[in-house]
Amino acid sequence: MTRAILTLNSGSSSLKLGLFGEDLETLAMGHVDRIGRREAAMKIRDAAGRDLPMPETAPAAFATNGAALKTALEVFEADFPGLEVVAVGHRVVHGGVKHAAPVRLTEALMKELAQLAPFAPLHQPHNLAGVRAAVDAFPGVPNIACFDTAFHRNHPFVNDTFALPRSYYEKGVRRYGFHGLSYDYIAGELAASDPALHAGRVVVAHLGSGASMCGLRGGQSIASSMGFSALDGLPMGTRTGQLDPGVLLYLMDQEGMSSHDITELLYKKSGLLGMSGVSNDMRTLEQSDNPHAAEAIDYFTFRIRRELGALAAALGGLDALVFCGGIGENSATIRARVCEGMEWIGIAVDDAKNAAHARHIGAGKVEVMVIPTNEEIVIARAAKAFLDA
Repeated sequence: MTRAILTLNSGSSSLKLGLFGEDLETLAMGHVDRIGRREAAMKIRDAAGRDLPMPETAPAAFATNGAALKTALEVFEADFPGLEVVAVGHRVVHGGVKHAAPVRLTEALMKELAQLAPFAPLHQPHNLAGVRAAVDAFPGVPNIACFDTAFHRNHPFVNDTFALPRSYYEKGVRRYGFHGLSYDYIAGELAASDPALHAGRVVVAHLGSGASMCGLRGGQSIASSMGFSALDGLPMGTRTGQLDPGVLLYLMDQEGMSSHDITELLYKKSGLLGMSGVSNDMRTLEQSDNPHAAEAIDYFTFRIRRELGALAAALGGLDALVFCGGIGENSATIRARVCEGMEWIGIAVDDAKNAAHARHIGAGKVEVMVIPTNEEIVIARAAKAFLDA
């Protein structure tokens, strides 16, 4: 029999899964894409990187997140006979003002978190749908919520507020920050491998389809590029990043766009995809000879440099820059472009080390590092902590 902790990251059309032993060793990792569509697909690999055999599937096998979870469990159980899931950890994007640590989910808490859906409309409902699917699949097994916003809940007031009437702040209209599970992992990695840097001033650039940056001092979040929603800050695969709110007034008043139309534009049609007209995938843009693709990359790297300077100011200086996320970990070109011209702040890159994707790629007084992130293990650790309590 294999006793295991399951981690779930449930999105609108995707499901990421991790299976960990009770000692937190990785057993398998999985990903289901395009849930609810005919071209839905699942891939699961064991700890050795071997693709696990997929069952004979029909479209119904991936019609919903619950169905996708059931299908993934069939794969896990075939490879780990007698599998017993003893806890399920969930990524929940928004924990609101109250939640600054993982928490065991109850029916009352689920209702409370559902009320935060207006703060994260494209994430929160799907995260909670994943919880419902897990509750149905594992009756009586503890479900633990790990919040992307929790890591940022102790920001100084100036990094937590907007210049709106104070009543809106009290209602929860404030800067929450996201990608907290990723930043939590990076902070832990620095504490283990580079304690002097961990104690210092570090900017972490989580660059992927969703992208943000965080300023850490002593391993604690001081400021984040993301604010009230996961739209703010850097341009992303299909999201705008920072945008003058006057543009929204123009879209409503002059273009006659509804809130639904604007939501679709800001979340799904903008960013790298909107600017380039080519793709939301950085790999495609790097290979394209379309000048708009090059301009999209120019804007992406410019905004990262601009945010880097702002976060260094918030921290009172800079000791290290850490790249993580799909783009940050895999694109030597983007890392080089971000660091280009940043010698004034002490950043330079060793081209050979960067091309080799080394952990340490800096050639200046500020350390520059590439650390692959692992949100799933952060969730698994939280779930195990509840089991051990």
